[in-house]
Amino acid sequence: MRSRAGTILLHAALAAIAVVSLAPLAWMVSASMMPTGEANSYPPAFLPSKPTLDHYRDLFTRLSLGRAFANSLILATAVTLVSLLFNGMAGYAFAKLRFAGRNRLFASLLAAMLVPAPVAMLPLFLILRAMGLVNTYAGLILPAGATILGVFLVRQFALSIPDDLLDAARLEGAGEFAIFRRIVLPLFKPVT
Repeated sequence: MRSRAGTILLHAALAAIAVVSLAPLAWMVSASMMPTGEANSYPPAFLPSKPTLDHYRDLFTRLSLGRAFANSLILATAVTLVSLLFNGMAGYAFAKLRFAGRNRLFASLLAAMLVPAPVAMLPLFLILRAMGLVNTYAGLILPAGATILGVFLVRQFALSIPDDLLDAARLEGAGEFAIFRRIVLPLFKPVT
């Protein structure tokens, strides 16, 4: 009986904390539907006197919020897909393929992580300008598509993939790209 009362008390306390935590968010949504100036009154009203969607109409018509949202969606999707492809292939290559200078190249990539981002901004901008990619989607997507940290994280995960699995696929006649696409990429789900 005592543990049941303690459980009820705990749940009541958690519910009260949740209500207090969500109250500012609920008031923000409510204030967005208030007529202009009503949210600034003292004491502030929790519910609008006359709910209106005028503020949302202004956001989508006058400020082109719909276009900004579409841009964000396009960029986020493209960067995610390009990053998955480039970081995945590079990380897999550094982890499982043997080639001359692999360890030195990876060490130089890790050393490049020590360069602060603001130091690399100007050279990156100059490269993008020389390529004619300033103010384009590609100019935003490509630099974010393959990052040293992404390659490092994928490489560390790819090291855990058993070599026997990849060797079995090679014995069956699969090429490296087929192995990457059909075997390795599905195994990367936890790291992506």
